[in-house]
Amino acid sequence: MTQQQTWSQRFESALHPTIARFNASIHFDIELIEYDLTGSQAHAKMLAKCGIISSEEGEQLVTGLEQIRQEYRQGNFNPGVDSEDVHFAVEHRLVEIVGDVGKKLHTGRSRNDQVGTDTRLYLRAQIQQIQNLIREFQTVLVDIAEQNVETLIPGYTHLQRAQPVSLAHHLLAYFQMTQRDWERLGDVYRRVNISPLGCGALAGTTFPIDRHYSAQLLHFDKVYDNSLDGVSDRDFAIEFLSAASLIMVHLSRLSEEVILWSSEEFGFVTLKDSCATGSSIMPQKKNPDVPELVRGKTGRVFGHLQAMLVMMKGLPLAYNKDLQEDKEGLFDAVNTVKACLEAMTILLREGLEFCDRRLAVAVASDFSNATDVADYLAARGVPFREAYNLVGKVVKTSIAAGKLLKDLSLSEWKQLHPKFENDIYEAISPRQVVAARNSYGGTGFEQVSKALQAARDQINQD
Repeated sequence: MTQQQTWSQRFESALHPTIARFNASIHFDIELIEYDLTGSQAHAKMLAKCGIISSEEGEQLVTGLEQIRQEYRQGNFNPGVDSEDVHFAVEHRLVEIVGDVGKKLHTGRSRNDQVGTDTRLYLRAQIQQIQNLIREFQTVLVDIAEQNVETLIPGYTHLQRAQPVSLAHHLLAYFQMTQRDWERLGDVYRRVNISPLGCGALAGTTFPIDRHYSAQLLHFDKVYDNSLDGVSDRDFAIEFLSAASLIMVHLSRLSEEVILWSSEEFGFVTLKDSCATGSSIMPQKKNPDVPELVRGKTGRVFGHLQAMLVMMKGLPLAYNKDLQEDKEGLFDAVNTVKACLEAMTILLREGLEFCDRRLAVAVASDFSNATDVADYLAARGVPFREAYNLVGKVVKTSIAAGKLLKDLSLSEWKQLHPKFENDIYEAISPRQVVAARNSYGGTGFEQVSKALQAARDQINQD
């Protein structure tokens, strides 16, 4: 088998078949075909507008490119390794459709600025899709939170019981994380949305092109001001992978909590059959595969970020073949983030049931109200640090006696400090412990209700 020769007459023989396969990117950059066609149509229109080709030739090119789009969508355009990459495949097919005028499409551009344009058009669309998926995920979080403002759950620090909180407050913490993700993607979008088209191989072109016009046709905000930077910049991809990694961090943290909560040791949630699997040998098992997979796939996205950073760190200007390696990791990170957001949204909406009885028992059977005892004394004039030490003492003696704070008699409280009165029991009840934390951003029910409304408003702004 001989490789089709696609280069200039500078070359006398075709690539070795193995090298051709090694060099080819068509098996993954076919992902860019729709964006390549769109970018090429804008380039053709610009060439015609500037008089570099005739209006009739411009129309022929645009029509031929649209035919290729339809052929691809209908499954009739399936280029192989002989095409090397999607850009050559499109150009070859275009010449078949419109004849020699198809050979004029590449006037005033290089594959270097062409692939940069395609990648930005692709990533721009993917960012918008991911933002939409984040909004769907947030909507489910808010829906569940609205039903659980007064449902209590143990709050933890160091994975030790700390203070009870509203379940809604806990879920809204993830709303805030993903809101930053949504906003961060918007920031990345602005740096993705810059056109390198017309930068050429590295130094621009001798043709009187209008880069701003083609950028306008493609809805880019602006163009690269330096042609060397335009063809070699992958900062936007690194920024996206960084933002994607943070999305996965947040999904993975929630996944870890769901895994813990669904264990018999916690028992805070029950997994529904639609989002769990069984064991091949232990018939009693119900496994949290969705959150475990999300947790596992997080490292995959981290890896793509690291790979991109390492690839870029030693590249001299301008374009180098190394940059072909930017796409597979980018495509996989996009697909992984989208799949994980979709799966976690379904898990929350359809696959989990919070165990109210178990949660109620959990928040009533520990010493997570100890801080409230200290606050009780501090509100009555006892210096907080003195109160803190007194409560530490009573916790120690209560544990030794096998009691909880709610089990102490009023006389035992007064032996600790005369400031204690009968209202201590209400002050340390789990519901009051939560309700009393009414500082801005706290877990108090009034604050949580306000936070819910703000979250709903945030979602509805788009």
